[in-house]
Amino acid sequence: MNLRFTKGHGTENDFVLVPDLDAEIDLTPDDVRLLAHRQAGIGGDGVIRVVPTAAAQEESVRALADEAEWFMDYRNADGSLAQMCGNGTRVIASWLRREGLVGDSFTLATRAGLRPVRFEGDHVVTHMGRWSFVDEARAEADGFDSLVHVEEAEEVTEPYSALSLDLGNPHTVVALPETVSLNGLRLRRPPVVNPEPPEGSNVEFVRVLGPGHISMRVHERGVGETRSCGTGVCAAAIGLAFWSGDVDRTGSVTVEVPGGTLRVNLLPGREVELAGPAVLVADGTTTLA
Repeated sequence: MNLRFTKGHGTENDFVLVPDLDAEIDLTPDDVRLLAHRQAGIGGDGVIRVVPTAAAQEESVRALADEAEWFMDYRNADGSLAQMCGNGTRVIASWLRREGLVGDSFTLATRAGLRPVRFEGDHVVTHMGRWSFVDEARAEADGFDSLVHVEEAEEVTEPYSALSLDLGNPHTVVALPETVSLNGLRLRRPPVVNPEPPEGSNVEFVRVLGPGHISMRVHERGVGETRSCGTGVCAAAIGLAFWSGDVDRTGSVTVEVPGGTLRVNLLPGREVELAGPAVLVADGTTTLA
């Protein structure tokens, strides 16, 4: 089968985008793994299938068709389904606008619900919805609700205190102690989270650079360490506000990731926006068996 694709990235969190405007393509997990493979395929942190919302397989997504024409069918690089991807929303938005399928603002359907998107100059801004604590009572009482350690070869770090958040997908945010180098972390294996999240978790390691300014590295479930993670950037900004003593504050947070710089807008009602660039790198055709 010949397959059209576009390669794109948001702060170097990269994706293989597969247009399926007639809802005729059934990507298997093996197909996704091949497309995302960096040696044998095109290479990416995930695969985005662009499909009409009315044609989505999930009934819960099809129910959004009156409010969103297009559905972001997102798969992790290991072939597993994912609720959504923050950086990926900017890439699919840029592709849809380039193709003349949307205007300067529109609403995108995801497995995590509706995501309003707008363009501001060179940046794409995605309303990421309402976030929540996984265990608010413990977080409020202890300042954390889980423990994380990084396992490399035979060395295991002391557990780091962490905060678990739900942004439509699961996140565990670690504020690194002053004595631990963010750049020195070895994230070749998935960090171990205790208690273990039932569906796994993205894990963010955060260093405060100044007021409203942090840097971050992330290990994404089903992928490994990536250069950026949009929902993870939002989770890190929320964690900063929480540990600063005002989790319901509003304003913007600048987040530095290995792939670039993003802005998080903390909104009233525990809602959040993600703003940053998106780049469409190349278009092509590939063959799947």
